[in-house]
Amino acid sequence: MTITEKVAYLKGLADGLAIDTEKSKEGKLIAAIIDILEDMGMSLEDLEESTTALGEELDAVSDDLSDVEEALFGEDDEDDEDCCCCEDEDDDFFEVECPNCQEPLVIDEDVLESGIIECPSCHSQFAVSDECDDGACGCGCGHDHDEEE
Repeated sequence: MTITEKVAYLKGLADGLAIDTEKSKEGKLIAAIIDILEDMGMSLEDLEESTTALGEELDAVSDDLSDVEEALFGEDDEDDEDCCCCEDEDDDFFEVECPNCQEPLVIDEDVLESGIIECPSCHSQFAVSDECDDGACGCGCGHDHDEEE
């Protein structure tokens, strides 16, 4: 039952009880309250309809935007973004793993250019290169992802 239907029920109930809305103070009050409830119910129904229409229009705009993004950018290759060790060439930091303790380390370009890193965890030194080898996974990270699973 909607609010408008409930208010109509109250109005019918007040009419059925033969409440005197002309002479009785209580009757005038009840009639005014029912009129206000009726107006509020109509306003709420209008708001619900407007909200539904806006939602449908928003869905249409979202679909159109998706079409435009697809036309402009094409499909994204998420595999390139999920490379396990190689970062974008534009980034200033790189992630490497210590071959001794397997601790992940984040280094900057200056340390990478020096070619030698000392692990802060186990203090072993190892050489690094700024080039990725083409590994078995095809993402260019140098790891075989089948072994990691």
